[in-house]
Amino acid sequence: MDDILEKYLPQNAVNPCLQLIKETRVHLKIVNERITRHGDYRRMPNGAHQITVNATLNKYRFLITLIHEIAHLVAFEKFGRRIKPHGLEWKQTFQYLMLPFIRPEIFPAKLLPLLAKHFKNPKASSSTDANLSIALKLFDTQLSEKSYVFELPVGSVFRIHNGKLYKKGNKRVKRYECIEISSGRLYLFQPNAEVELITD
Repeated sequence: MDDILEKYLPQNAVNPCLQLIKETRVHLKIVNERITRHGDYRRMPNGAHQITVNATLNKYRFLITLIHEIAHLVAFEKFGRRIKPHGLEWKQTFQYLMLPFIRPEIFPAKLLPLLAKHFKNPKASSSTDANLSIALKLFDTQLSEKSYVFELPVGSVFRIHNGKLYKKGNKRVKRYECIEISSGRLYLFQPNAEVELITD
């Protein structure tokens, strides 16, 4: 298992993660990319615990996602199944489990202040933290041809993963107003949502 983890995690995070996996007796599956999520936790009908993490994530995002999902398992085991999936109990568990990893031996120096800020109040997904998400993307091995919504000029048309087209509007507090071309409906987009600019 440590041979596999070395491929996906920063080197100094392999042994601590292996320990967590053994302690929680979780079955880790590394899967092909899913557009809608980086990973997930599931309690199986037989009572076993399974975590899936996308194979396409860079090592730092893979680590954050793995600990995020282990935190679900630990929080449910400690506080019961009635807690909110990303409620206070999960946040505290995630912070506790992640703290030993937020150090220069594991993460690049430029990520550490962003991680420290993010983990003061972790969100349901690191992708909703625009600054952290953009910084993590710099470490992707595969260069993406997609753009972030915040980079596009107002009035430009873009396509999302399901093929739908939108026209970018003005920023409203944190998100951008965008009109779906086919329906005329208004949607709010995160500034760091990855989209395909239509240049025709």
